[in-house]
Amino acid sequence: MFEIRYYDETDSTNDDAVPLLGLPESAGLVLWADFQRAGHGRRARNWVAPPGTSLLVTTLLPRPVASEHLWAVPFWTALGVADGIEAATGVRVALQWPNDLLLERRKCCGILCVSRVIGERAWVGCGTGINVVRPDADPALAAIDPPPAFLSDRAPNVDRRALLDAILVAYDGLLADLDRPETIARAWERRAGLEGTPYRILLDGESAPFDATARRLGSDGTLIVERNGAERRIALADARVLR
Repeated sequence: MFEIRYYDETDSTNDDAVPLLGLPESAGLVLWADFQRAGHGRRARNWVAPPGTSLLVTTLLPRPVASEHLWAVPFWTALGVADGIEAATGVRVALQWPNDLLLERRKCCGILCVSRVIGERAWVGCGTGINVVRPDADPALAAIDPPPAFLSDRAPNVDRRALLDAILVAYDGLLADLDRPETIARAWERRAGLEGTPYRILLDGESAPFDATARRLGSDGTLIVERNGAERRIALADARVLR
């Protein structure tokens, strides 16, 4: 189902995946790099990962998904990664809207998907950056606030290849759900314990964040929160969550 292609280094596995999307021979291809020279996350933020410390992977889904269901793919990816981490290490991570996995309230994984859309079908690459092995003192990491978490903080003997294999097994078991976005959303809500979770949100163009209580995901992946007794929809493109 999946074929792993390993690189010592590249600019970005997501960037490498883009021209391959939709090619029949690339279906199920997994691009894994030990180091990314220009890794990036949401809104072009830099992804800092010294060589040998992280699992930097873009997985091209083995089949297209409906274009209208694209919003659900990052949540699907988070479920697979969380299941794979737990299977490989015994560590249970938390899910945070929209695309982060947390260990002891600190970020240990980010998700960024890329896609090629043609009409009603979309081919997707699921990009994940997982902090696996905590490096020795690194100025770039020390500058990150809040500081990131690494799986080795809880699982000292974690092996990156074994972790990748476990994640791919989890993906394989969840493939049918790509046709059921509402199933993905409800599963993500349960796994995240979303209902009643406090969120601190900073809207684009505003200088001060606000606190709200999460209620559920909208039908397009928006976060529905309650504040001062009223519900409000937070769109992925309009805000970021502060930890």
